[in-house]
Amino acid sequence: MRLAIALLLAAVGSAARAADGDIQSFTLPNGLQGVVIEDHRAPVVTQMVWYRVGSADETPGESGLAHFLEHLMFKATDELADGEFSKIVAANGGDDNAFTSTDYTAYFQRIAADRLDLVMGMEADRMTDLDPGAEAVLSERDVVMEERRQVVENDPGGLFAEERRAALYYNHPYGRPVIGWMHEMEQFDEEKAMAFYRAHYAPNNAILVVAGDVEAAEVERLAREHFGPIPASDAIGPRIRPQEPPHRAARRLEFRDPRVRQPYVTRSWLAPQRRPGDQREAAALYVLAELLGGPGITSVMAQELQLAEGVAIDAGASYADAGVDPQSFNVYVVPKPDVSLAEAEERLDALLARFVAEGPDPQQLERIKTRIRADRIYDRDNLQYRAREVGSELATGLTLEDVEAWPDLLQAVTPEEVRAAAQAVFRPENAVTSLMMAPETVEVVGQ
Repeated sequence: MRLAIALLLAAVGSAARAADGDIQSFTLPNGLQGVVIEDHRAPVVTQMVWYRVGSADETPGESGLAHFLEHLMFKATDELADGEFSKIVAANGGDDNAFTSTDYTAYFQRIAADRLDLVMGMEADRMTDLDPGAEAVLSERDVVMEERRQVVENDPGGLFAEERRAALYYNHPYGRPVIGWMHEMEQFDEEKAMAFYRAHYAPNNAILVVAGDVEAAEVERLAREHFGPIPASDAIGPRIRPQEPPHRAARRLEFRDPRVRQPYVTRSWLAPQRRPGDQREAAALYVLAELLGGPGITSVMAQELQLAEGVAIDAGASYADAGVDPQSFNVYVVPKPDVSLAEAEERLDALLARFVAEGPDPQQLERIKTRIRADRIYDRDNLQYRAREVGSELATGLTLEDVEAWPDLLQAVTPEEVRAAAQAVFRPENAVTSLMMAPETVEVVGQ
């Protein structure tokens, strides 16, 4: 069985490396960065345009403006009527959407390869000629406010996540929600939206990623035709943000809501992000998250808290690795109905302390690294995933060399590096422990 798995990984790995060799890049004179991922298995293409601007780049008091502008980008331009962009994509057999994060905003279309010229022209048009009109802006403001009600305020999990993030970041704008605070969203108007658009949407603040049945030379030709005439913006400068001061005190958060049916405990720590040319610590943290609480029942937390001790129905860990500024490492435990949050937290504390003291089991670490390798091979075989992976990493300051080096860095992580990463991050003064409970739950935790 082991030999069969090894042969499979080697065969698929060779195919993945061949596909990686087809990645090419170019930069237009106006600063637009282009990336082409050739994949000729099917006559389809994914086009993505990434802007290096997200919620963390908003002016204080205007939370949610980056996400709001994302909505407005589907409104009228000098060439297209309100909503016509998506209608044209659909009429040509494709689909499109967009998303906003703390560090970037991205737009994409999946469509037949021979329609790339069409969708690239429309993306170039809305990069510079957005003209939604005051009435459409106010109407869309109501839409995003309703989205906040549905996604956040009507979901205790959404509210809980906002409170945890705000507690983790004292000073950095990562602490505010991407969708925005309601009282600030209420103040949005055409002037604010268009000022943000003019400040951040320009070719020298954008990355074009095209993946699929294309030739790199043709993609560059089309990019020069459509995006090339758009001038670079002098308003684009370094992304200077408030940074976190040293964290000197552990924080605790209790969130109570009558809609809570399943209480659980989470803990979050600030953690270093992947840095250009210096990703080894981040690689160790990525492997640590998979080892401690990755999917399935082979992780340390699942083996101990769910199977051996029987105190949890679910437990896991995650690490947000890519970002402009420091990210977070997170763990959670969902206790069984007859287990209190206090006991769940106590068992979590014991597990983490033991792991920091002893480090990982080398054999289990190797099994996890093998699974990581297999998962990444199959993920990278997905065209949409590959385009999104490359775009998000470039938009957060990494280079193509960093993107290519990442899989090998993950495989090179040692037990000593995993333990050192855990020791560096799992410090009490660096942590926010949060408890999700119903109002009738009465517990004394941490005494």
